[in-house]
Amino acid sequence: MGDRRVRMLISGRVQGVCFRAYTCEEGRRLRVNGTVRNLPDGRVEVVAEGDPERIRALEAFCRQGPPFARVQRVEIREEPPGERTPLGPFRITH
Repeated sequence: MGDRRVRMLISGRVQGVCFRAYTCEEGRRLRVNGTVRNLPDGRVEVVAEGDPERIRALEAFCRQGPPFARVQRVEIREEPPGERTPLGPFRITH
């Protein structure tokens, strides 16, 4: 089985609670490629690509969030691996 790529949009109290930093750390720990960023509408966007099991683990983390976050909703869209530009090691973008 090949890599899986997802785009997640996380809603709730997810900005100003270190969501990006914790997610970046978790993505690196899981050894998946991707990015995490704040959106102007208050959500956080995560794009991740890698082993399907590791991506599922990152999804589970995003549903819970770090200690001070309150995740209300996680929208997940599947994307073809390598779509647009390839992703490098997990990082925070602005």
